[in-house]
Amino acid sequence: MTPMINEAVFDTLQGLRRDIPKLCEILAVEDDLIGEWIRALDGKLLPRFHPDFPLTAAICGGGSSGKSTLFNSLLNSRISPAGGRAGMNRRILFAIQEEHLSKEGILEALFKPFNAQPQMLKEPEALYYPGTPFYVAGRHLPKNLALIDTPDFDTGAKGAYVNRDLAKGALEIADILIYIFTNSNYNNRDNTEFISRLLTGIGVRQSFLIYRAYPSFTDEEVCDHAATVARNIYGDHAEKHILGIYRTDEDNTVASGERFLTLRPARPQDRSFMETILSLNPMKLRTELHRSILVDVTAKASRFLIKAKASQEMLGLYLKALNAIQTLSVQHALNRFPSDRILNRFNEIWQSTDPPFIKSMRQTGRVVEFPFRILLKTVRRFKSGETANERKSYDDVASAIEADLLGASNEIYAAAVNSEITVALNPADPNEREMIRMIENIRHEKIITDEMMPAVTTDSKGAATSHIPAHPVAFREQSGLREQGWNVTRERILSQKDELISVSTGMDEELRRLVIQFRSTMSVFERLRQTFSAALTIIPATAAVTYVLHTGDPIGAAGIKVKLAGLFGLKDLYALVAIPATAGLKKADMKQLHQLLEPLVKTWLDHQFATVNAIFEDHITGKILKTARTAVSEAEKYIQRAGDHLKAIQ
Repeated sequence: MTPMINEAVFDTLQGLRRDIPKLCEILAVEDDLIGEWIRALDGKLLPRFHPDFPLTAAICGGGSSGKSTLFNSLLNSRISPAGGRAGMNRRILFAIQEEHLSKEGILEALFKPFNAQPQMLKEPEALYYPGTPFYVAGRHLPKNLALIDTPDFDTGAKGAYVNRDLAKGALEIADILIYIFTNSNYNNRDNTEFISRLLTGIGVRQSFLIYRAYPSFTDEEVCDHAATVARNIYGDHAEKHILGIYRTDEDNTVASGERFLTLRPARPQDRSFMETILSLNPMKLRTELHRSILVDVTAKASRFLIKAKASQEMLGLYLKALNAIQTLSVQHALNRFPSDRILNRFNEIWQSTDPPFIKSMRQTGRVVEFPFRILLKTVRRFKSGETANERKSYDDVASAIEADLLGASNEIYAAAVNSEITVALNPADPNEREMIRMIENIRHEKIITDEMMPAVTTDSKGAATSHIPAHPVAFREQSGLREQGWNVTRERILSQKDELISVSTGMDEELRRLVIQFRSTMSVFERLRQTFSAALTIIPATAAVTYVLHTGDPIGAAGIKVKLAGLFGLKDLYALVAIPATAGLKKADMKQLHQLLEPLVKTWLDHQFATVNAIFEDHITGKILKTARTAVSEAEKYIQRAGDHLKAIQ
C-alpha cells in the first residue's frame, strides 16, 4: 500500500500525539480540546494514510429519525434493530465490505479510537446494551465504503443525553456524515450545533443530508429545509460542503419493516445516492480532509504548546516565590543561634595546632608585641553592652532558638499550604526584577486562567508585592501537607532543635580546614608573631562576631564589614565584625583579623543555613519543591520536542 503522505510527516504527527498529552499531564494543563485533538489524530488522521482504507460514513440523527432503517436499507439487510422507541440502540455498529475484513490493520484501525478489539455482532439484541462497538460484513456495500450506525444523540432530558458521548466518538472518526432528519427536528439548533462542532472543530468534513419528509412536500420545500440545516452546521459557506440532498418519504410499510426506504435526489444536479457514493474518490476526499485536519491539528497543538509554556513559566515563578519565602524563613530562624560555640571550637582547634613554643608562651602568659590591652578594653566594652539574651544559660538559649525556629517554620508552612504566596519585591534586585518580568509576560499572554493569574501591586512608596497562586502541579503535595497538619509538622521540627545547637562533625571538619588554610597563608613574620593565636585566647567568643550577629550593632559603624554575597540566596546580608578601627589595632592586624573572621563567619552561616533549610525541606516544602522541579525539568524536554515537531510539519 502506498502512503498518502510521506513517512516523515507521519512520524512527526506520532511524535506530537505522544508529546503534547504528556506535556499537559506533567504541567497539569487542563483544556477540554485536548481530548478532541487526541481523538482526531487517533481516529481521523494517523490510521488512515493508505488509499485502500475505506471511506467511513457515519449515519447520525435524532431519536426516531430513521438511522437504523437507513443503515439496513443501504446494506439491503435487516441487521440493526429498527422502529420502536427512541434511544433503543446503545452501541456503535460498523458495516465493512468483506474485502476489507481480510486486509490487515483496517479493522483494528477502525476500533482503535474506542480502545476496543474488533468484535463481530452475533445477536442484534446485544445493541440494546451499552458497550464497545460491533461490526458486521456488508455484502452489498460499495467496496470503498465502511458504514457506521450510531446511537441517537438527543435522547434524554435537560441536557443529559444518554448516548451523546458514544455518538460523538463515532462521528469524530467519520470521513463523511449522513445526517437524517425530519420535519419536527430539522431546525433543532441543539442537534445541528452538536454536529457542527464535530464536523468543523478539527478539519471540515462533508455531509449528505437526508430529509424524511411528508410525501406532500415539494422538492423545493425539502431543499429549503435542508439549506437551513446546512447553514446551521457549516455557516455561510455551507453549499461547498454538501455532497447531496436526498429525500425519503414517510411510508407505513417502511415503518413496519415490510420494505426498505428509498432515497431520491431533491436537487436536479444530484445523482442517485449509490451513484454519488460510488463516484467518491476516497483518496482525493481524504487528502482534502487530512489537509484541513492537519492545519487544525497543528494550530491546536501550537495553542497547547503556548499554554504549556505559560504553565511551565508559572510553575517556575511559583518555585521562585516559595524559595524566596523559605530563604527569608531560614534567615529569621537564625536570629539567635549560638555562634559563640563555633568561635569557641575554632579557638580550641587553633590552639591545638599551635607550634610547641607558642603553647609554652600561652602557658606562661608571655606574649609580646601585640596590643592585647587594647583588645581587652574592646572586649570589656562589648561585654558591658551585651543584652540579657546573650547571657542566658544553655536552656534559655535553647528556648530562644525554639521560638525563632517555630516562628520561621510557621511562615514557610503557611506559604506551602496556602493557595497564594505573597512576596515583597525589590525592582532594583536582579533576581526579583526577573520575577516581575515573568509575571508581566504571563499576564501579557492572557492564556492562564484567572485563578492562576499572578499579580504585582505597588504601594505609595513604590514598594512592589507579588501575589503568586499555587500551581496545580503542587496541589497534591499541598493536600498531603494539610492532612499531616501543623501540629505534627511542629513536633517533627522541634525534635531536631538540639542538632542546631551542637557543633556537628561536618562543621568541625570545616573549622579544621579553615585553620589549616589560614595557617598556610601566613607569612614567616606572621608565624613568628602568631598574632591570631594570641588574639583568640583574649577575645571571648561572645564578643566580636557573635555580638554583632546577635545585635546588629556595628559599634558606631566603625567596624569591619564582611559581605557575604550569594549565601544560599541571602541577599544584602552583612556580618559586621565588631573590632573598631579606632581601637588602635595596627593596619596589618586589622587585615589579618578580617581575613580570618570572614571565612569563619561565612562558614558558620553556610552551615546553619543549610541545616535549617534541610529541616524545612524534610518536613514542609521538600515534596512540593521536588515535584515542581521535576515537572519544570521534564516539561522542558517535551516543550523542545513538540516545538521541533511543529516546525517540521509547518
